[in-house]
Amino acid sequence: MEILNQYHIVAAIFIARVFLGILFFFQGYDAIFNIKIKQVIETYHNTFANKGIPKFFTVCASWFTCYTALICGTLLILGLFEYSTLYILGINLIITAIGFGINSPMWDTRFVLPRLILILFLLIVPQNWDAWSLDRLFFK
Repeated sequence: MEILNQYHIVAAIFIARVFLGILFFFQGYDAIFNIKIKQVIETYHNTFANKGIPKFFTVCASWFTCYTALICGTLLILGLFEYSTLYILGINLIITAIGFGINSPMWDTRFVLPRLILILFLLIVPQNWDAWSLDRLFFK
């Protein structure tokens, strides 16, 4: 039983990291392969254009958020380049929050807030607590 007790923290970090990776991976996968980026852009473009936002910004933000979600989600699941990945996903959420705020000032944060909390949690915990990752294996 003592062997299990010593891995609670490591397991918690692993579960949080993989769970966050799965959330972002499937968000990106859905946007890229099911919905298609063109449709994502069109969904937001009309609202943003009415508020004076050029289509260029909508296109860039859509491509960035969709591909970073897919790629960084995969990297988090694997535990590879974790801190860089978490920073990029933090930027992703900032862009998402700006977009949702422009679209509707009183937007529902239920999809964004849990991701933000997990990103902050993973950035705050000591690096040596994340023992079950490829970063730890390759870059010890």
